[in-house]
Amino acid sequence: MITVTEATANAGALKRLSDEGVSIWLDDLSRRRIESGSLAGLVATRNVVGVTTNPSIFQAAIGSGVGYEEQLADLAVRGVTVDEAVRMMTTADVRSAADVLRPVYEASGGRDGRVSIEVDPRLAHDTAATVAEARQLAWLVDRPNVMIKIPATQAGLPAITEVTGAGISVNVTLIFSLERYREVMDAYLAGLEKARAAGLGLSAIHSVASFFVSRVDSEIDKRLTLLGTDEALALKGRAALANARLAYEAYEQAFEGERWQTLEGAGANRQRPLWASTGVKDPAYKDTLYVDELVAPGTVNTMPEATLDAVADHGDVRGDTVTGGYDRARADLMAVERLGIAYDEVVRQLEDEGVAKFEAAWQDLLDAVTKSLNSKGVDAE
Repeated sequence: MITVTEATANAGALKRLSDEGVSIWLDDLSRRRIESGSLAGLVATRNVVGVTTNPSIFQAAIGSGVGYEEQLADLAVRGVTVDEAVRMMTTADVRSAADVLRPVYEASGGRDGRVSIEVDPRLAHDTAATVAEARQLAWLVDRPNVMIKIPATQAGLPAITEVTGAGISVNVTLIFSLERYREVMDAYLAGLEKARAAGLGLSAIHSVASFFVSRVDSEIDKRLTLLGTDEALALKGRAALANARLAYEAYEQAFEGERWQTLEGAGANRQRPLWASTGVKDPAYKDTLYVDELVAPGTVNTMPEATLDAVADHGDVRGDTVTGGYDRARADLMAVERLGIAYDEVVRQLEDEGVAKFEAAWQDLLDAVTKSLNSKGVDAE
């Protein structure tokens, strides 16, 4: 638990971040965090106004079994399949977290107070199954402040439109490329148009687009290091920020013009950019790099707790660090391309790896839960 003294001492940078128009979401969830009051404490003292989850987070939380013993025992007695067991546990956690965040949701008019849960990553390349899963998850959680996460794969794009068109709020995940990000925003706008045509109110539909940051540097820095020239080494740590800043420029362009103005006039909300994967992977970089350098109004930054603590302790929040940097961002990415590092190849690889990592984490979770159910005398299928 965070004490009042700690909260007062550390509120500065996080409050400044919020004041700049950045919504702080926690990139973590577990039953222990909910039941101990840790999540409520972060909401009360650390400006946290949302929660994101993913298969890796649930694998770490539920895979240990800690905090889930009673529910696992009940599920074992019922003889449920492992897939049903996992969904019952994950949706229970998201439902409880949504209840903790409900006052934030109400106070912000639905903008924040959100908790995200992802469709089964094994469905990432199946549009119809993704849509069906999204509807099922929204029904299972049964909270107005849930967001359903859909990966930004080629198959995910029409699913975004269909799910948004059904009035369900969506968190689009695993976005790495500027081209795919533009396609995501177009899919969202098409979904709003579909919802409007169906007579649904647009004001209750919210969305974020999770643009991944640190993994871009990890891959491009690796390639720059292999080149080893002074020019290449000087570009390390610049590609991810450049990519994200140009994404924000694309966001500004998408949410203007007649198409958007028509939807906005009908009560629609912008799909906010969400900076994901903001924990620094390279220890040579400042641990708050992807927070300090991505401050812009109308954005979300979802942080693991270590990054949240680092920002509270020594974050350098000095105003908008995005909108004035588009020319420099373009120059940095062009410099990387000139060295023979193909942007399109990198972002395609990162998308494929992102889906594969979540599939692997989900399988690890299924295996751990299968073992737990079997140990209680149930043959989990």
